Amino acid sequence: MEPLKHKTEENTPLTKNEEKTKNPFKPTGAFIGASWFALLTGSMGYCIGLWNATMELNEKGYYFTILLFGLFAVISVQKSVRDKAEGIAVTDLYYGLSWFATIAAMVLLTVGLWNADLLLSEKGFYAMSFCLSIFSAIAVQKNTRDAKMFEENEL
Repeated sequence: MEPLKHKTEENTPLTKNEEKTKNPFKPTGAFIGASWFALLTGSMGYCIGLWNATMELNEKGYYFTILLFGLFAVISVQKSVRDKAEGIAVTDLYYGLSWFATIAAMVLLTVGLWNADLLLSEKGFYAMSFCLSIFSAIAVQKNTRDAKMFEENEL
């Protein structure tokens, strides 16, 4: 696949004098909205499922902590990967710990669900809500960063 080489009316960056020119790298409102909707749907669904679950309070705490840990870990991975791609210094220790935390959250959820005394449909619900949440957290972080970059540079 060949990168874009020719400027067209559709992919020219915004300038101060041109208002209606689109930039292909700026996140659209639809994508930003869909990312936030997916994040809220996944995390709220997961939390509502925990609230209504008939498990012990310590089990609910375990699964809730894994959700928070996973969300933080994937945002950290996205940020460190993006920083490296943009030439911003990221230590190998932080980069490695970010990936370790992400993988650890996934493994902890898998082990917890594997050993849980839940119906298979409940296990699938928690797994899919978790996956939706962490995937959309990455998209929200990317959109937030991209929007901030365009806002600062007035592109």
